[in-house]
Amino acid sequence: MNYEQAISYIRAVHNNGTKLGLERGLRLAELLGNPQDSYKIIHVAGTNGKGSTCNMIHDVLVASGYKTGLFISPHLEDFTERIQINKVPIDKESLVRITQVVKEKIDIMHEEGFGEFTEFEVVTAIGFKYFQEQNIDVLVLEVGMGGRHDASNVIKDSVVSVITSISLDHTEFLGNTLGEIAWEKAGIIKENSNVVIYPQQDEIVDVIVEEARKKNSKTYLADPENIRIIKSDLTGQVFEYMKKDVFNINELKINFLGEHQVFNAATVLLALEVIKKAGFNITEQSIVSGLEGSKYPGRFEVVCESPVVILDGAHNINGIEYFSRTVSHNFKDKKITLFYGMLKDKNPESVLSYLFPISKKIYTITPNSHRAMSSNEMAELIKKHTDVDTVPLHNVEDIIDIIDNMGGDEVAAFVGSLYMIGEVRTIIKNYQKKLNFGK
Repeated sequence: MNYEQAISYIRAVHNNGTKLGLERGLRLAELLGNPQDSYKIIHVAGTNGKGSTCNMIHDVLVASGYKTGLFISPHLEDFTERIQINKVPIDKESLVRITQVVKEKIDIMHEEGFGEFTEFEVVTAIGFKYFQEQNIDVLVLEVGMGGRHDASNVIKDSVVSVITSISLDHTEFLGNTLGEIAWEKAGIIKENSNVVIYPQQDEIVDVIVEEARKKNSKTYLADPENIRIIKSDLTGQVFEYMKKDVFNINELKINFLGEHQVFNAATVLLALEVIKKAGFNITEQSIVSGLEGSKYPGRFEVVCESPVVILDGAHNINGIEYFSRTVSHNFKDKKITLFYGMLKDKNPESVLSYLFPISKKIYTITPNSHRAMSSNEMAELIKKHTDVDTVPLHNVEDIIDIIDNMGGDEVAAFVGSLYMIGEVRTIIKNYQKKLNFGK
């Protein structure tokens, strides 16, 4: 098996779709020697903000001197992004070797009568085994979908469970109400453990607190009142952290834009307090340097400054709402050219009302996925609701000419499916000299 064959195997498993449940994952982990029991774990679930939260916690732990694994999904440009240690993705040789081992165990399980596996189950097993081999100290583990029946939830224990912002998404699997979805997310809570919750509606918090009570676990709710924003612009956000009982920090800077990202940071800081109390050596300096150095590509990322080009993988109603607010806050006097592409199963029509008020012109793009809504379909859908000039793109490479011809008072904002954002980011990087990428 070579790298291309390993990726082909994983992608072929992807065609099996989504099958929630722990039985397959538990048996596969057992055959692999339960590698997930070899290190401490911080487990992160939620609808929005999981990736940013995971990256911030990971980067502070690295700055604190810990060999730290990071497991996230999906990837943006390269598959190896999903499995990292101290910001370094898994090498292709290790990915190939461990994929072959996992495949052999799955073949055994097929003989035992187990059904087909999902891509996320396979990738999770690969990650667990790699982190064991590399002898990490701690893993920041992002849930794939839901929590209770997610493949990542085969772990026995966690230092802390973190539950980020919850909204309606994947309702066909997780439930039709915020309470039902919160119950699924709260399924990651372990017995006699700790839970940190992003500040959100009482309906959600009450469900999580009740699930924690049943597990005899202590809950901590992040408080927006502990945050005072000092500065917010395209270079990032500076805020004062007024909770001084564990960490005595005055000002902190994050590179993430949007008020919701400050609330994510407040959630991260509360989680770090719990982690420190669990025996980790987390210092004020490691927090300051870790947060200031933390970045997460494709999440309201400014990839060019002249003209301004933004990439944001917001793909549900809360994410789009945050995106629109952040655009409005940062570009009050600019003309926004919007590039939009979504998957059909993400209910793209439901978010359009947030996008029209900020858009002077809209280009639609077909994400690189079999679940995508085509650019033509999207353009027709948009035209039913607004008279904003809307043009479908049939070749995503055309974005370069469009951006090149934009004026100084225009902003190119790409939003929607991460499949689209990843492809666009690669195209822009390939033209980085021309577009002054990465300033």
